[in-house]
Amino acid sequence: MKPRDTGILAEKIASSFLRSKGYKIIQTNYKAYIGEIDIVAINDDELVFIEVRGKTGQRFSSPQESIDKNKKYKLAALAQVYLQQNHNLPENYRIDIVGITFNDSGSVDNIEHIINAIESYDQF
Repeated sequence: MKPRDTGILAEKIASSFLRSKGYKIIQTNYKAYIGEIDIVAINDDELVFIEVRGKTGQRFSSPQESIDKNKKYKLAALAQVYLQQNHNLPENYRIDIVGITFNDSGSVDNIEHIINAIESYDQF
Protein backbone atom coordinates (compact mmCIF):
# COMPACT_ATOMS: atom_id res chain seq x y z
CA MET A 1 0.00 0.00 0.00
CA LYS A 2 1.26 3.49 -0.81
CA PRO A 3 1.74 5.86 2.17
CA ARG A 4 -1.07 8.19 1.02
CA ASP A 5 -3.45 5.23 0.62
CA THR A 6 -2.47 3.98 4.08
CA GLY A 7 -3.27 7.40 5.56
CA ILE A 8 -6.67 7.69 3.89
CA LEU A 9 -7.64 4.15 4.91
CA ALA A 10 -6.39 4.74 8.46
CA GLU A 11 -8.57 7.86 8.80
CA LYS A 12 -11.67 5.96 7.62
CA ILE A 13 -10.99 3.10 10.03
CA ALA A 14 -10.29 5.53 12.88
CA SER A 15 -13.58 7.35 12.24
CA SER A 16 -15.53 4.07 12.37
CA PHE A 17 -13.62 2.96 15.45
CA LEU A 18 -14.36 6.24 17.26
CA ARG A 19 -18.05 6.15 16.30
CA SER A 20 -18.27 2.64 17.73
CA LYS A 21 -16.96 4.07 21.02
CA GLY A 22 -19.69 6.75 21.06
CA TYR A 23 -17.77 9.67 19.56
CA LYS A 24 -19.71 12.11 17.39
CA ILE A 25 -17.52 13.08 14.44
CA ILE A 26 -18.16 16.74 13.62
CA GLN A 27 -15.40 17.34 11.06
CA THR A 28 -12.64 15.54 9.21
CA ASN A 29 -9.55 16.97 7.58
CA TYR A 30 -9.88 20.45 9.07
CA LYS A 31 -7.32 22.67 7.35
CA ALA A 32 -5.87 25.92 8.65
CA TYR A 33 -2.88 27.99 7.63
CA ILE A 34 -0.57 26.00 9.91
CA GLY A 35 -1.70 22.47 9.12
CA GLU A 36 -4.49 19.93 9.37
CA ILE A 37 -6.41 18.09 12.06
CA ASP A 38 -7.52 14.66 10.90
CA ILE A 39 -10.69 14.29 12.99
CA VAL A 40 -12.66 16.62 15.26
CA ALA A 41 -15.20 14.89 17.48
CA ILE A 42 -17.26 15.28 20.63
CA ASN A 43 -17.13 12.68 23.39
CA ASP A 44 -18.94 13.10 26.70
CA ASP A 45 -19.21 16.90 26.50
CA GLU A 46 -15.54 17.21 25.54
CA LEU A 47 -14.17 18.37 22.20
CA VAL A 48 -11.57 15.93 20.89
CA PHE A 49 -8.96 16.63 18.22
CA ILE A 50 -7.61 13.38 16.83
CA GLU A 51 -4.37 12.79 14.95
CA VAL A 52 -4.49 9.53 13.00
CA ARG A 53 -1.33 7.64 12.14
CA GLY A 54 -1.27 4.54 10.01
CA LYS A 55 1.63 2.38 8.96
CA THR A 56 2.42 -1.06 7.71
CA GLY A 57 4.36 -3.30 10.08
CA GLN A 58 6.20 -2.54 13.32
CA ARG A 59 9.71 -2.57 11.89
CA PHE A 60 10.84 0.80 13.20
CA SER A 61 8.30 2.31 15.56
CA SER A 62 4.62 2.46 16.32
CA PRO A 63 2.49 4.93 14.34
CA GLN A 64 2.13 7.25 17.35
CA GLU A 65 5.88 7.30 17.96
CA SER A 66 6.21 9.02 14.58
CA ILE A 67 4.70 12.20 16.06
CA ASP A 68 7.62 14.42 16.96
CA LYS A 69 7.80 17.51 19.16
CA ASN A 70 7.12 19.88 16.24
CA LYS A 71 3.98 17.96 15.21
CA LYS A 72 2.72 17.98 18.81
CA TYR A 73 3.24 21.74 18.98
CA LYS A 74 1.44 22.19 15.67
CA LEU A 75 -1.53 20.06 16.82
CA ALA A 76 -1.85 22.10 20.01
CA ALA A 77 -1.73 25.33 17.98
CA LEU A 78 -4.29 23.97 15.49
CA ALA A 79 -6.65 23.18 18.36
CA GLN A 80 -6.47 26.81 19.45
CA VAL A 81 -7.14 28.05 15.90
CA TYR A 82 -10.12 25.72 15.59
CA LEU A 83 -11.57 26.95 18.88
CA GLN A 84 -11.19 30.58 17.78
CA GLN A 85 -12.98 29.89 14.49
CA ASN A 86 -15.75 27.65 15.82
CA HIS A 87 -18.10 28.66 18.60
CA ASN A 88 -20.83 26.89 20.60
CA LEU A 89 -18.60 23.91 21.23
CA PRO A 90 -17.67 22.28 24.53
CA GLU A 91 -15.10 24.34 26.44
CA ASN A 92 -13.10 21.32 27.54
CA TYR A 93 -10.94 19.73 24.89
CA ARG A 94 -8.13 17.27 24.47
CA ILE A 95 -5.89 15.89 21.73
CA ASP A 96 -5.87 12.14 21.12
CA ILE A 97 -3.88 9.91 18.81
CA VAL A 98 -5.22 6.88 17.01
CA GLY A 99 -2.47 4.64 15.67
CA ILE A 100 -3.38 1.93 13.20
CA THR A 101 -0.94 -0.77 12.16
CA PHE A 102 -1.60 -2.77 9.00
CA ASN A 103 -0.04 -6.11 8.12
CA ASP A 104 1.65 -6.64 4.76
CA SER A 105 -1.62 -7.78 3.17
CA GLY A 106 -3.35 -4.52 4.16
CA SER A 107 -5.49 -5.88 7.01
CA VAL A 108 -5.58 -4.13 10.37
CA ASP A 109 -3.20 -5.68 12.90
CA ASN A 110 -3.77 -3.21 15.73
CA ILE A 111 -5.66 -0.05 16.65
CA GLU A 112 -4.36 1.94 19.59
CA HIS A 113 -6.26 4.95 20.94
CA ILE A 114 -4.19 7.19 23.18
CA ILE A 115 -6.50 9.56 25.05
CA ASN A 116 -5.13 12.99 25.95
CA ALA A 117 -1.85 12.18 24.21
CA ILE A 118 -0.86 15.82 23.90
CA GLU A 119 -1.87 17.71 27.02
CA SER A 120 -0.67 21.26 26.40
CA TYR A 121 2.14 23.47 25.24
CA ASP A 122 3.78 22.78 28.63
CA GLN A 123 4.90 19.36 27.38
CA PHE A 124 7.30 20.95 24.95
